[in-house]
Amino acid sequence: MAASIQMSSGTGRWVLLATVLGSGMAMLDATVVNVALPKIAAEFGASMAGLQWTVNAYTLTLAGLILLGGSLGDRFGRRKIFLVGVVWFAVASALCGAAQDISMLIAARALQGVGGALLTPGSLAIIQASFAPEDRAKAVGAWSGLGGVAGAIGPFLGGWLVDVAGWRWVFLLNLPLAALVIAVTIRHVPETFDEEATGKFDVLGAVLAALSLAGITYALTEAPEEHANMPLVVSSAVAGVAAAVAFVVVERRRSARQREPHAMLPVDVFASKQFTSINLVTFVMYGAMGVVFFLLVLTLQVVAGFDPIAAGTAMLPITVLMLLFSARAGALAQRIGPRLPITGGVLLTAAGMLLMTRIGPDTSYLRDVLPAALVFGAGLSLAVAPLTATVLASASERHAGVASGVNNAVARAAGLLSVAAIPPLAGLTGDAYNNLSTFDNGFRTALFICVVLMVAAAVLTFLTVRDDALRTAAPAAEPECKMHCAVAGPPLEPSGKGGSPTLDEHA
Repeated sequence: MAASIQMSSGTGRWVLLATVLGSGMAMLDATVVNVALPKIAAEFGASMAGLQWTVNAYTLTLAGLILLGGSLGDRFGRRKIFLVGVVWFAVASALCGAAQDISMLIAARALQGVGGALLTPGSLAIIQASFAPEDRAKAVGAWSGLGGVAGAIGPFLGGWLVDVAGWRWVFLLNLPLAALVIAVTIRHVPETFDEEATGKFDVLGAVLAALSLAGITYALTEAPEEHANMPLVVSSAVAGVAAAVAFVVVERRRSARQREPHAMLPVDVFASKQFTSINLVTFVMYGAMGVVFFLLVLTLQVVAGFDPIAAGTAMLPITVLMLLFSARAGALAQRIGPRLPITGGVLLTAAGMLLMTRIGPDTSYLRDVLPAALVFGAGLSLAVAPLTATVLASASERHAGVASGVNNAVARAAGLLSVAAIPPLAGLTGDAYNNLSTFDNGFRTALFICVVLMVAAAVLTFLTVRDDALRTAAPAAEPECKMHCAVAGPPLEPSGKGGSPTLDEHA
């Protein structure tokens, strides 16, 4: 069907509600579980690797299958795949809430990631395909802002639930949300397809992508453990790298020969050097951020002695700053180009990470945590919206679902691999969370590694991002980047067909 829904119409509001709640549910769960980790560890006697897998099992299947989710929606119907994802996510959430040991929880978290991979790209693609072009920017901006809030308030909500009702309700909360999303979607969201998507589906590509991430992540997580099975670790690493190489070869051949099944990742999506470079910046930046969000709330509870609510609320200033200033940062990048705002924002975020090294056993929120949160949030506010807008403007419109999946997969994979690799490098293995001194020192070491990564991201931005990346093809309009995107993974929306990128179809 043609994209004709008006933002001001009742249908438009219902479509926006369904997509915001659906993607927000997945985004919320990506962050809320961090607050519950100490309680989960205490109940199940989990090791540090067990906690890493509780986070990474979700991210692994999400990152490995999100390209599949986007392409499935384009092919078989975005509303249909979105609904399948919501139902799947709800069932997996119930299994998480009923987990009897850490292994069952990790398996259920992996199933949650599958649901997230189906619903996340579909939510934005539904907006792109359903709303009239003149209202699309407002709709995407609202989706980005409200979805970003859902991800950012996750630690606060998780802290309250853990403290009041227990950690299992962190997952069970998804059930009523999913029921609401299903009801609204069935009644109000129209079905849309990619009419050019035909032929067989690239199952082999999806399997190779997931196997690659699984093998490498397992090796990075388990290798530092005291009683690690080193032959299995080495075999997993080799298999992961081999799967990655095979994935690239398969996708290149299928793209070049236009053979069936069609490539899950058409290589022509990377024809834009700007798209490739900004995704590289995304990978480095979101890798560092993933470690900070994983360890920070843990440290506030394990080392600083904060209760779950206080630990979850500690980073609330980040949410406030992004709500207040992300749209302005996007507009600034539209006027002067994205290179300087992204570079400056990333460096400011690195400064915030340095301030976090002051967090320790005698931490004061006002003296130590709040300044770090303010600087960190200011950096994200300046960098994230221009970065996302640059990604949007660098992709062709033809691959809506695929392009959305690419950038989301890059961000998720970065967090997955960094959370697997950096904590063990910093000495956070075994039962480190039970040793205050070990965890404190490991947290600081991990932060310094993340600072180095952020500086590298700033250098990459300065050297590879063009000042004209957001320049519109038609000078008559003065589009503004009115967006706030979630730090858990930037949304991606394509711009103009062929030729110069435009910014008038995204927020």
